[in-house]
Amino acid sequence: MIVTLTANPSLDRTIELTGRLSRGDVQRASATREQPGGKGVNVSRALIASGIDTIAVLPGDAADPMLVALRRERIPTVSFGIAERIRSNITLTEPDGTTTKINEPGPTLAEADEAALIDVVVSQSRKAEWLVLAGSLPPGLPVDFYARVVRAVRAAGNESTPRIAVDSSGAPFAALLDSGVGVDLVKPNAEELAEFTGYGDEASLEADPLQAFAAAQLLLARGCRAVLATLGGKGAVLATEDGGWFARMPPIDVRSTVGAGDSSLAGYLIADRRGDSPGRRLAQAVAHGSAAASLSGSTMPSVDQTHPETALVENLTPITADH
Repeated sequence: MIVTLTANPSLDRTIELTGRLSRGDVQRASATREQPGGKGVNVSRALIASGIDTIAVLPGDAADPMLVALRRERIPTVSFGIAERIRSNITLTEPDGTTTKINEPGPTLAEADEAALIDVVVSQSRKAEWLVLAGSLPPGLPVDFYARVVRAVRAAGNESTPRIAVDSSGAPFAALLDSGVGVDLVKPNAEELAEFTGYGDEASLEADPLQAFAAAQLLLARGCRAVLATLGGKGAVLATEDGGWFARMPPIDVRSTVGAGDSSLAGYLIADRRGDSPGRRLAQAVAHGSAAASLSGSTMPSVDQTHPETALVENLTPITADH
């Protein structure tokens, strides 16, 4: 079982344009799609597509359109009522795959909502293999919310405390790093990796896997046991205490990059459950991300739609008997 927490979910509307986005003009759309979203929700959607047991935890009333959409997709969820409606986000995709997102801030959660959310996560995590904390935080939640969740889950004293993966950015991710709680996996993209390590910039890290690996090692030194750094269409780097790996997929026709990073994280978790080696876990991660980018909207691929065998995987550290 893999539990995901999405504190700030969204009902995502994707509009596919017939040409390039032109500000101030009236443009036509070739298609529209509305899907439940948010990073953790997307991970659960990708896991369900591959037959993996998962529960998506999120705030929201059962009658909210977001929860209705999740039930329509048969995604197991645990939620509780809040005073406001879950946000809606808009994504504009151009024919060449260029993606423009407009994200609402989300509903304001009260202190009681924070306590309820943590209680639900602790309860659902009792038999989980992984707990995924993903996405931005809505107004009202403290910036160190993720660190609070980690402490609460570990303090519950369960015999099988889940491993914890985090995919967030900005102040919430910075607060998690500063808290010193330490987690099992983090999944920054190149921009986030540069921001939180001060090493290079988005373009340089995407262009040079060795730079990205060096930056990822700085996160290992701050208590992250593994770093899955996605580098957009250039591939991804995995850094652990045992070494580093880089993987990339053959070129594809990109339709939408929405959710591709979330799909990569799901692919990594699927391969981890199979007991794959680090290099093969990374191959599945980039295969999942590539497959998601080839689909419209925020559609999540099944494992059968991915091709990890075509990934080029390189070891970034000297090969020893321990590797």
